[in-house]
Amino acid sequence: MTRLPSHVLGAVLIGLGATLAIDLWALLLRRGFGVVSLNYCLLGRWLLHMPEGTLAHSSITAAPPKTHECPVGWSAHYLIGVSLGLVFVRIGPAEWLERPTFLPALVFGVVTVAMPWLVMQPAFGLGIAASRAPKPGQARLKSLMTHTVFGIGLYLWGLLLSPLLFR
Repeated sequence: MTRLPSHVLGAVLIGLGATLAIDLWALLLRRGFGVVSLNYCLLGRWLLHMPEGTLAHSSITAAPPKTHECPVGWSAHYLIGVSLGLVFVRIGPAEWLERPTFLPALVFGVVTVAMPWLVMQPAFGLGIAASRAPKPGQARLKSLMTHTVFGIGLYLWGLLLSPLLFR
């Protein structure tokens, strides 16, 4: 199937929506249960150290802070979500945006946990799948739940947008 402009727009919007779902989940965990989520300023710090050639840190929290790390980190967080939305619509079932189904979105969300486990956490100095974090099991579960919420967010935003984009 040819991907129409409405598919690209839909992919961008479900990526934004699913990322927003992650942020609402993090807000619920923080306010309701005192569970702290990833500080996206640290994502910005990591990215801003890259042009200097530093791709991995022994501890991202100990790395020198960078100017604008918070807006860069938050922007990157949403750009990653949009990118994942685009990838999902590209590789997922051809008609998914017209008729969203739960399982493909959930599976995709869960599979994306590989990114923090294999890229970000090691680069932040936490080891593969947060193996060097103070509480590795808790860190893994938080990552898995966050990416599960992303998958659920893809589905819910797909349900919301489908009738608007594909009448």
